[in-house]
Amino acid sequence: MRKLLPVFGLLVSSILFAQAPLQTYFEKTKGLESPVYADIISWWQQLDAQSGKVKLLTMGPSDAGFPLHLAVVSNNGDYNFNSIHKNNKRVILINNGIHPGEPDGIDASMLLARDIVAGKVKIPDNIVLAFIPVYNIGGCLNRSANYRIDQNGPKEKGFRGNSQNLDLNRDFIKCDTKEARSFAEIFHLTDPDVFVDNHVSDGADYQHVMTLLTTQHDKLGGDMGEYINKQFDPALRDGMKTKGYDLVPYVNNFGDTPESGWTEYWDSPRYSSGYATLWNTFAFVPETHMLKPYEQRVKATYALMQCFIDFTATHDKEIAGLRQQAKEKVKTQSLFPISWKLDKSQSATITFKGFVAGRKPSEVSGLPRLYYDRNQPFEKQVPFYNKYVAQQTVSKPDAYIIPQGWWKVTDLLRINGVILEPLKKDSSIEVEVYHIDDYKTSARQYEMHHSNSEVKITASKQVIRFRKGDLVIPMNQAANRFLVETLEPQSEDSYFSWNFFDGVLGQKEGFSGYSFEDIAAAYLKTDAGLQAKLQQKRATDSVFAKSGGAQLNFVFQNSPYFEPVNLRYPVYRLVH
Repeated sequence: MRKLLPVFGLLVSSILFAQAPLQTYFEKTKGLESPVYADIISWWQQLDAQSGKVKLLTMGPSDAGFPLHLAVVSNNGDYNFNSIHKNNKRVILINNGIHPGEPDGIDASMLLARDIVAGKVKIPDNIVLAFIPVYNIGGCLNRSANYRIDQNGPKEKGFRGNSQNLDLNRDFIKCDTKEARSFAEIFHLTDPDVFVDNHVSDGADYQHVMTLLTTQHDKLGGDMGEYINKQFDPALRDGMKTKGYDLVPYVNNFGDTPESGWTEYWDSPRYSSGYATLWNTFAFVPETHMLKPYEQRVKATYALMQCFIDFTATHDKEIAGLRQQAKEKVKTQSLFPISWKLDKSQSATITFKGFVAGRKPSEVSGLPRLYYDRNQPFEKQVPFYNKYVAQQTVSKPDAYIIPQGWWKVTDLLRINGVILEPLKKDSSIEVEVYHIDDYKTSARQYEMHHSNSEVKITASKQVIRFRKGDLVIPMNQAANRFLVETLEPQSEDSYFSWNFFDGVLGQKEGFSGYSFEDIAAAYLKTDAGLQAKLQQKRATDSVFAKSGGAQLNFVFQNSPYFEPVNLRYPVYRLVH
């Protein structure tokens, strides 16, 4: 018996050690460093093995060749989102490392989950947390002490671009990356009530450790927009105040000093928060200040996530009710805004704590440069311009019809849970057709695209011949807002804006001039209206009048011989 005692003692010791709270790399380095990717995932796997409250799920692929993960944290250990939703739990989805040079959320989420497991922090039974430990895996693997060189820690930082050198926070609509496609699946699986995307801000210097980009409330719209502006956002500020942080809106001010106030950041659907609002989710982007010490920033991120939990748990019925109401309303809503403008006649007032700014000669150029004097802090009331008004609206059709050849677009609709109904037979259908009259294309690429903007269209009714398998998209679904903002070509982040339909912008058929001359002459004799248009064009355009080729092409483009699909937008509106 005496020989067994040491073995028993070792067994008890090993059990106690296995159940001891996991220390994070952030803690081991006294708040100076953030872990590498492999260690992040290994740590979450260990926490999963240690506690029934945590489940680390393997999700879809990334461009880096590693899968995304989703760490689900709940008191009862339920990680099946069908049952989570059935049991009326509120889901908070937290995204980390979309820009891996901004790893505050990576470490804060590990600390928070560990403290929940250890019993140091208690989450209410009505809350389920879903963490994406690292979203931009490729950028996380690409580490250097030289990235984000003016940021105060950690020692090494990840890279902003992913494995395709793309900014993932511009990819939520166009989905050029596997990450964005996998995120769409995660988002619709979790159907989050609240979405949080942790970041670090650059720009001006000021006293605040944490700022918050709340999705634009007018764009969110309806009762949800009113609620996020008047209830949710102010409560977060109050909650952070009790934790020792003066939270202000994201300081959207670059190249100048912010003490005169600033405009609210416009988070269109290309961004994570803008994408989330298309699905009636309350969305936020915490932005710690880059010049504050890393340890301080991580602790502020931790505190803000606690505030999200507290508010969501306390107001779970209101949040659920508002979301359900919005989901039902969008199915029958007839008018949708597709462009907005800032209304500077209205503003909120915030208490801003800054530093006096000045100018002094640059040691690089010798010219005046901006600097902030931290020995001269100030506090003042400044305007915050956060009122936007709809500039253009469109009426919802009964359905959209997209020919099956545009599969790149229909694939993106499918990963977003859109209902598409294939035509069962070839059919001639009267639809509303858009003709692209004019547009501007950016001179330089932006995230692998040359964006189309300032789009001008005319609409007409036409009978179009569709084929079996072409896709009808009924507009009575929860995806209605997403569909309007992606399929209406004048929308800021429409698929037309992102070049998915550029094929229709180029003429494919042509003619040989000498051969077409006789055909054109014969056709003109049968079309008096075209003859008149040709004569008028000659009379008003002297250059045109002197060009035989231009006149021949004019006849061609206004004749039945010209291809009907040129500049015809290939998304058709079924309107009864």
